[in-house]
Amino acid sequence: MLVNDLKIILKVAEFRSITAAANSLDMQVATASAAIKRVEKALGIELFIRTTRQLRLSPAGERYLPQCEQALQLLEVAKLNVQEDLDVLGGEIRIALSSDLGRNVITPWIDRFLQEHPEVTLRSNISDSNIDFYRDSVDMALRYGSPTDASMYGFKICNVPRLLCASPNYIDTHGAPTHPDELTNHNGLFYQLGDIVQNEWRFNKEEHSFKVKLKGNRASNDGDLVRRWCVSGHGFAIKSCLDMADDLLSGRTVNVLTDYQPTPTELWLVCPSRQSITPTVRLLRDYFRKQTRLLLEQLIEKKILPSNVLNQ
Repeated sequence: MLVNDLKIILKVAEFRSITAAANSLDMQVATASAAIKRVEKALGIELFIRTTRQLRLSPAGERYLPQCEQALQLLEVAKLNVQEDLDVLGGEIRIALSSDLGRNVITPWIDRFLQEHPEVTLRSNISDSNIDFYRDSVDMALRYGSPTDASMYGFKICNVPRLLCASPNYIDTHGAPTHPDELTNHNGLFYQLGDIVQNEWRFNKEEHSFKVKLKGNRASNDGDLVRRWCVSGHGFAIKSCLDMADDLLSGRTVNVLTDYQPTPTELWLVCPSRQSITPTVRLLRDYFRKQTRLLLEQLIEKKILPSNVLNQ
């Protein structure tokens, strides 16, 4: 039984006329009549006694309609309560995170967020696969790249440079390239999206762009594994500066070919709709913006990133 059908029933009872009820609801008379038939069929009783001159409630209708009206009022109260809850900090954070960023950067941040806000709980979905908000039961996703679906609603967190990285041991053994073309002499560590291995890398220097296709003995659909291979000295990887921040700051990896920039990206917090943006989501958005800025400032201070990154 549809709630809208019940609302039509109440209007018909109020006006004692299907036509008048339909006019007040700005719908066709046939639509209102169909609603009455659906409700009466579901109940197995007639709610109205119809004659050529008038329409009045049946005895069953007189008993049913007051309780029906109370039920609709309760539903409306429940709706208002939920909407009021949207202005209260709390509830469960159901967030999707990419493997590398999620495990090594964002999860420690959320741990501190939960300590500051004990009324909030967490359900984390960590995967590099595309997220379906409804299938995967998540309310938000922190992802690289702006939303491609016009129905989604997102907040940009920050600009994210990508870097060409390798371990000092690999550089000591195999040397450092001075031009992207020289990467063909090195081992590439590739991220794989679906069946596509991302072994074609692009770089920019001033107004010029360079494209190079590498060979490599390792590829994975898990970004965290690609990072681990890089730290272990198995070759070169192009990674987000956020993913590699701790390794770069500690010296476990180094940024190579600093005059040539891989294609940058952006970090976005994406929600399935505007209605899903609660005070907790907004607070988490601001928290992520603050934390990413602090991390980027550390990379700038160590001269791993140029000083203009925050102004782009």
